[in-house]
Amino acid sequence: MAQHRPPFTLETAHQKVKAAQALWNTRKPFNVAQAYTPTAIWRNRSTFLRGHAEIEDFLTKKWEKEKEYRLRKEMFAQHDNRICVQFWYEYTDAHDFMIWKRCYGIEHWTFAADGKMEKRMMSGNDVVIGEKGRWFKDGVDIDSVALGEKDF
Repeated sequence: MAQHRPPFTLETAHQKVKAAQALWNTRKPFNVAQAYTPTAIWRNRSTFLRGHAEIEDFLTKKWEKEKEYRLRKEMFAQHDNRICVQFWYEYTDAHDFMIWKRCYGIEHWTFAADGKMEKRMMSGNDVVIGEKGRWFKDGVDIDSVALGEKDF
């Protein structure tokens, strides 16, 4: 993910977002944590983290809870070393009877000169969708799902 470095063009910012999407969809906490600087600052909802070890621990716990995780990210703004993203992910909640849920959220990213993310601020809200409400079903290309204004 560090191959694209700031300042970002519209094209390189889009590529950075899709690389992040692919990386997160691996659900490999160690690999995801390496896309951030060693002293990266995170706010994930009401949780505040700093550095690789805290990020990896957080993601490990996250994906123990969020099974069958499928994420889509779309860029909506970029400038110099910053990118803003809206995202949706679906998962079955291992802490809530494996009910299907979707998180709707926004992230603000700031990147270091080497292309690694140094700051990630995330806000998100989960809603119960059930099996019938899923967009990102098995075998579906996440990026091919048509999303309209009602989905944003």
